[in-house]
Amino acid sequence: MRRVPHILLIMGLMSVCAAASPVGSIRGSVVDAVTRAPLGGANVMLAATDRGAVADSGGVFVIEAVPAGPYTLQVSFIGYGDIMKPDVIVRSGRITTVAVQLSPQAVQGQGITITAGYFAEDAEQLPSTVGFSYEEIRRAPGSGGDICRIVAGLPSLAKVDDQKNSLIVRGGSPMENAFFLDGIEVPNINHFPSQASSGGPISILNVDLIQDVRFHAGGFSAAYGDRLSSVMDIALRQGNRSQFDAQLDLNFTGFGAVVEGPLVSERGSWLVSARRSYLDLLIGAIDVGATIAPRYGDYQAKVAYDLSGAHTVSGLAVWSDDRMTSDQEQAIENDMVYFGDQDLLVGTTGVTWRALWNRNGYSTTSISHTIQRFSEDFYEAGSQAQLLKNRSTEQAWRLRNTNQFRLSDANRIEFGIEAARVVNDYDNHYAAYTSAVGDTVPASALDARHSATTFGVFVSHQIDPLPRLSVTVGTRLDRSAAANWHLSPRAGLALQLGSHTVVHAATGVFHQGLPSLLWALNHGANLKDPRAVHYIAGLEHLLNESTKLTVEAYVKDYRDFPMDPTQPGMFLIDETQYWFGFYTPHDTMVSGGNASSRGVELMVQKKLARGLYGLASGAYFRTRYEGLDEIWRDRVWDNRIVLSAEGGWKPNSRWELSTRWIYAGGPPYTPFDMAASQELNRAVLDEARINDARYPAYHALNLRIDRRWHFRASNIVAYLSIWNSYNRRNVASYFWNQHENRPGTIYQWGALPVLGIEYEF
Repeated sequence: MRRVPHILLIMGLMSVCAAASPVGSIRGSVVDAVTRAPLGGANVMLAATDRGAVADSGGVFVIEAVPAGPYTLQVSFIGYGDIMKPDVIVRSGRITTVAVQLSPQAVQGQGITITAGYFAEDAEQLPSTVGFSYEEIRRAPGSGGDICRIVAGLPSLAKVDDQKNSLIVRGGSPMENAFFLDGIEVPNINHFPSQASSGGPISILNVDLIQDVRFHAGGFSAAYGDRLSSVMDIALRQGNRSQFDAQLDLNFTGFGAVVEGPLVSERGSWLVSARRSYLDLLIGAIDVGATIAPRYGDYQAKVAYDLSGAHTVSGLAVWSDDRMTSDQEQAIENDMVYFGDQDLLVGTTGVTWRALWNRNGYSTTSISHTIQRFSEDFYEAGSQAQLLKNRSTEQAWRLRNTNQFRLSDANRIEFGIEAARVVNDYDNHYAAYTSAVGDTVPASALDARHSATTFGVFVSHQIDPLPRLSVTVGTRLDRSAAANWHLSPRAGLALQLGSHTVVHAATGVFHQGLPSLLWALNHGANLKDPRAVHYIAGLEHLLNESTKLTVEAYVKDYRDFPMDPTQPGMFLIDETQYWFGFYTPHDTMVSGGNASSRGVELMVQKKLARGLYGLASGAYFRTRYEGLDEIWRDRVWDNRIVLSAEGGWKPNSRWELSTRWIYAGGPPYTPFDMAASQELNRAVLDEARINDARYPAYHALNLRIDRRWHFRASNIVAYLSIWNSYNRRNVASYFWNQHENRPGTIYQWGALPVLGIEYEF
C-alpha cells in the first residue's frame, strides 16, 4: 500500500479544518452622502488584514469567505473623505450587509490632510447630531435593544424614571419629538403609547432590523417640521438578497423570530419580524400573587425591489398590539394610583420610491397610513370610581417628498413638500374629579369626529463660500391642523479650523400643532400653536481617529403653550407627571404659557478600536416656565446636572464586557397640601409651592456580558445584563395612598437581571 507523505497528510488535515472553520461574507454599497450616487471604484478593506474589494459600477462590493468575527471596514475613494466603519460582525453562513456613505472632501490643499476616521462626516454638517450603528444599539447595557433608552445616555436628555423611555430633549416634553422610519413619519415607536405623546415603556422596533440611527437634539434642518425639540431618523436594513436566513430570539421582553430572503432573481428582498411577550403566559402558569401581566406583540416587515439601477421601491409595515388588565388588589399591591383595562392597536404602513436622477441628485417620495386605536377604562385605586372611558381612533394619511441636488462642488440644495389628512374619532367620558390643586371639576364627555388637512413646503440651501466654511439657510411654510400658517426660517454654519476641529452654530424657528387634538376640538379657536426658537453653538475636536470631543451650548425659548386660567401656576404640558399619567379635561384654556431652557453639554465618544469603545458625557442645564401668574418656576424635568459614562471591552471575537453608569440630579415636584389631602383622602398639591421641592438624586450602574458562538452554518449570541446592579432605591414619585390615607413612595426598578439569547441559522 502506497504511503501518503506526512506533509501531504498535514496539509490535508489543515484543509479540512479550514473548510470547517466558520466563515461568512460582507456585501455592501458605497454611495455619495449628498446625492446617493454609487461610487464605483471605491476601495474597501478589512482593517488589519489583506482582505478587501473594489466597488463595481453600481457601488456594490462583496468580500467572500471571511472568518467569523468583528471587523472594521476602511473605505476610500478619490475626492472623498476616508472613513473607518467599526462593528461589522461577520457570522457563520450569513451575509453581513453594510451601507457606506462618503462625503466629498471638505478641505483640500492648504497643507491640511484629512485621514481616515471613525466618524463619518455629516454631509449637512448639522450640530447636535449623533449617530448609532446597529451593533452599538444591540449591545448597549441597560437598554434592552430600545433605541430611546440608548440615546438616554446623551447629554441632551434629561433622566426619566426607569419604567419609561420618554425622550426629554433639552427641556422639551415627550410630545415634542418626531420619529422617521425610512423617511416615513411614525407618531410613536413604543408599546403602550401615551396618547398625543411619544413615550412608552419599551420600543416596538426590533433592533435586528435597524441599520443605523441619527438623532438630532436641536437645530435640525428645514426638512423636518411640526416638532419643537428633536428628530430621530431610523434607517431599516434590507433583507438578504442572496439566500434565506432566519433568527430566533428570547429575552426579557418576549420571544420572536426574524426571517428574510431574496425576491425576484435577487432584484429585491423581503424581511419580516414578529415578537410576543410571555409574562402573561408565565404568570398564568404559576401563582405569583397580585402581579400585573401585560401582553404585547409587534410585527414589522420591509420589502424592497429595484425597478432599475436608478429606481427602487420599498414597502414598510410596523404594527403593535398591546393589552393589559389590572384590578384594585393589584393596584394597591403595586402602589398604583389607578387601575383598569387597556387595549391598544398602533400601526403604520407605507410605500417609498427612491429615484436617482443623475450623479448630482435624487428624490424620495413616500405615501403612508397610520392608525392609533385606544380602548381604555381607568378607575381610582382607592374609591374604585371610574375616571376615564377612552374610545379613540386617530388616523393620518401622509405624503412626503424630499429632493437633494448638488448644483456645484460648493452648492447643494434640498427641497420638498409634505401633506397629511388627519381624521380622528372620539367617544370619551371623563368623570367628575378633584384637580391637582383641590378644585372640583365636573364630569364631561367628548363624542365627535375631527378632521384636518396639514401642508408643508421647505427649501434649504447649503453653500461653501470658503474652502473651510459651510453655510446653510432654509425655511418652512406650514399649515397646521388648526388652520394656522407658520413660517419657520433656519440657518447654520460650520467652520473647519483644521484637520481635527470644527466649530458650528445654528438657529431657527420651530412650530408644532397643538400638543393634543383632544384640546384642539374644544379650544382650537382660542389657542395658538406653540413655537420655539433654538440657538446653538459648539465645537467638535478629534482627539484621535476613533475619539471625538464635542462641546455645545444652547438656548431654547418657548411661547404660546396652553394654560388653564383656573390653575395659573400649573404648566399643562407637564401635567402627566403630577396627575394620573394621562390628560384631564380643562373647561377653559388660553395660549399664555412661556418656557425657556439653557444648558452646556460635553461629550467624549470613542468608537470601537483596538477592543475598546465608550461614551462619557455631562450636562448642566436649567429648564423653566412662566405661568399666567407671571412667576417663573422650574419644570418637572429640571435635573440640573446629568452625568453618564458607558463603554465596553472586546478581548476577542467571542466575549464582550460593557457597562453604563448614569447620575442625574433630582427633578422638582410639588409637595402635597397635607391638610387638604387627608381631608379628601386624595392627592391635593400645595399650590403655593409648585415645583418647590426636589426628589433625591438618581444614579444606577448597568452591567452586561456577551458571548458569541460561531458554528459552521449557524450562530448563537447570549448575553446577561444586570440593570441597577448595586440595587439603588431610586425614587420615581410620591403618591397619595388612599388605602392608608397618607403619602407613599413609588420606587424605580431595583436590581434586575436580564438574560437574552439569539440563534441565527
